[in-house]
Amino acid sequence: MLAMGRRKAGWLLPLLALFCLGWADSWESLRATAATVTSVQAHFVQEKHLPILAKPLVSRGVFYYQAPGSLRWEYREPVQSVMVMHAGRIRRFVNGPSGWTEEQGAGLAAMQVVMEEISQWLAGRFDANPMFQARLEPGRRIILTPKEEAMRRVIQRIELDLADQPGVMQRVTIYENENAFTRMAFDHTVLNARIDEALFRSVP
Repeated sequence: MLAMGRRKAGWLLPLLALFCLGWADSWESLRATAATVTSVQAHFVQEKHLPILAKPLVSRGVFYYQAPGSLRWEYREPVQSVMVMHAGRIRRFVNGPSGWTEEQGAGLAAMQVVMEEISQWLAGRFDANPMFQARLEPGRRIILTPKEEAMRRVIQRIELDLADQPGVMQRVTIYENENAFTRMAFDHTVLNARIDEALFRSVP
């Protein structure tokens, strides 16, 4: 159970970044805003902070989302990898010395669980998520706290900060504890633009 929780956590941060889709002061207005978003494109910078590191580990990439359930999450540096979800199928590819290779195994099953829950998050239904207790705070912030002890050993809490512009996520921070956390910031966000379906079916 704990091992699967850790595998989920590896992809949970980027996926969580998608489901908070705009400014809101109530769960009802959050769901109403989410209903207006048909696609999202953005760049991201991810920082991994650990006490043993003199400086954080930094990754950069882009993501694409097309309603109702197509996703491409692409790390471009320092290691290239791509996860695509389309028509209910999830695939992950890593670029190594021999080129792009597709990953298989239990990790994909864990990602499938997360993606099924994303359908609710993208609709703005934070309070319906069975894994987390959701709290909407002033200042356009949502706090997610794991309900189960096994998940709390992996994730202490998640903080989501909304941008001023409806439909735009500003920052997501996932805390393993107070001294170890991953933070992801977004920019160059584009909403409701047409996205080529081929992006969700293949890698570069």
